[in-house]
Amino acid sequence: MIGFNNVTYTYPNGMGVFNVHLRILPGEFYFLIGPSGAGKTTIIRLIYMDMFPDRGEINVNRFSSKKIRKSKIPQLRREIGMIPQNFNLLNDRNLFENVALPLHVIGCEKKEIRDRVMSLLIEVGLEDKAYEYPRELSGGEQQRACIARGLVKDPDIILADEPTGNLDPSTAMQIMGLLERINRKGTAVLMTSHNYRLIKELGHRFIEIKNGIIQTG
Repeated sequence: MIGFNNVTYTYPNGMGVFNVHLRILPGEFYFLIGPSGAGKTTIIRLIYMDMFPDRGEINVNRFSSKKIRKSKIPQLRREIGMIPQNFNLLNDRNLFENVALPLHVIGCEKKEIRDRVMSLLIEVGLEDKAYEYPRELSGGEQQRACIARGLVKDPDIILADEPTGNLDPSTAMQIMGLLERINRKGTAVLMTSHNYRLIKELGHRFIEIKNGIIQTG
C-alpha cells in the first residue's frame, strides 16, 4: 500500500529524510515516532505527494512518485485522509460544513454529502454538534471533527500527523481508541507521534526516526 525505496529529501538547510525504506501493508496500524524535527511530517508530505524525493521512489497504492502526472495527484489524494495536529478547521463554517468540504471539492451530490457527513458525525460522537462552530468545541471535539473530515472521502489510508499532540492524556486515549476502531474496519493508519509511552503501550508496529534517519523497524 505504501512503500519507500531508498528515499531522500533534503531541505535547503540540510535537514530532511535520508535513505528511507518503509513498508505499510493494507489495513495496518503503523506508528512513526521521533522527536520534533526528526522528519515525521516530511514523510507524511511525501506520501501525500505534496513534495517529491530527491532520490528514490515512493509508491502509494498504484501511484509512483517517479511516474505520476500532476493531473493524477488529486486522484491519489482522494484515497488518503489527512488528520493534522492543529485541526485546521475553518472558523467561519460550522462543523457539518467543515466535514463536508472535501465532498464539495470532488463534486458529490447534496444528498450523498448529507448522508456521509451525518453518518461520520454519529461515528465520532459529534452528531449533536453538527451546527456548532470550531470556537464552540473543545480540543478533543475539534480533533474528532478532523478525523471525520479525514474519513469523509472513504479513504484507504489515514495519515495522522501528531493527532494527540495538543490534547490531555485522557482525551488523547479517546482519540487513539477512535483511530483503532477505524483501523479495525479496514482503513490503514499511519500516525506520527513523539509520545513514546503512549505508542509502546498500544502494541502496534512502529519505527523510530531521528535526524531524518530510520533507527528501528
